[in-house]
Amino acid sequence: MKKIKVSITSLMTVLLLAFTGHFASAASNDAMVRVVHASPDAPEVDVYVDGEAAVEGAAFKDATDYLNLSSGEHKVDIYAAGTKGKEEAVVSTNLTVEAGKAYTVAAINKVANLELKVLEDDMNASEGKTKVRVGHFSPDASAVNVGVANGLTLFENASFKQVTDYTEVDAGTYDLEVTTTDGNTKVLDLTGTNLEANTVYTVLVVNTADSLEPLVLKDNTSMPSEMPKTGMGGASEQSNDSLLPVLTLLGIGAVAIFVVRRHKGYEN
Repeated sequence: MKKIKVSITSLMTVLLLAFTGHFASAASNDAMVRVVHASPDAPEVDVYVDGEAAVEGAAFKDATDYLNLSSGEHKVDIYAAGTKGKEEAVVSTNLTVEAGKAYTVAAINKVANLELKVLEDDMNASEGKTKVRVGHFSPDASAVNVGVANGLTLFENASFKQVTDYTEVDAGTYDLEVTTTDGNTKVLDLTGTNLEANTVYTVLVVNTADSLEPLVLKDNTSMPSEMPKTGMGGASEQSNDSLLPVLTLLGIGAVAIFVVRRHKGYEN
């Protein structure tokens, strides 16, 4: 009886370690990619990755959750919604991503000059702190400064297509404003901007110069070293394939319990 128990325990341990390794390997081979529609006059769009639909019907200011994407080079095509197979892609390009990294891919500029801007995202903030960066995606707005009203300037002279480095600040509510580079004219009022602890933000200034507005994205909310859950199409739920190893392990466990109980019956 002891031999049977030892053998079953050893088998379960080996299988558990193997399946844990399977999940770790799958996660480490993926990058995370978020798609943002930041073109003010472009229609709804469909985004295809390697010929398969990744995002459908994305409108101006829409942003997806992070999507899992295997590391390496991928073909990205953007079509006006519903036109694949009928019209040429509006944008067609190659995107290279690295395992374990996170990216924001934004469609920017006016539709006549639509292009993709790829940002590498930082997912970690110091405990109790917040981290923020600003992207200037208004195609006809001049360079701007971003700072606290009547206070500290956080970002200076950010021009179209430019994305600042991240800055780490204390969590809290800030009266932020976007001004002309000379600081004399406020072009966007961000009073009451709440920056939460342990959170990383990307703030995009979008739309045309006469209608500027912010698009605030949370890159991550976590304790340091944690990563957000992801999946194609948004926050992930495990597929049947990913559940198969777990179901197999449970099945082996059930068989093991049956064997032990049956053996006990023989002993009695």
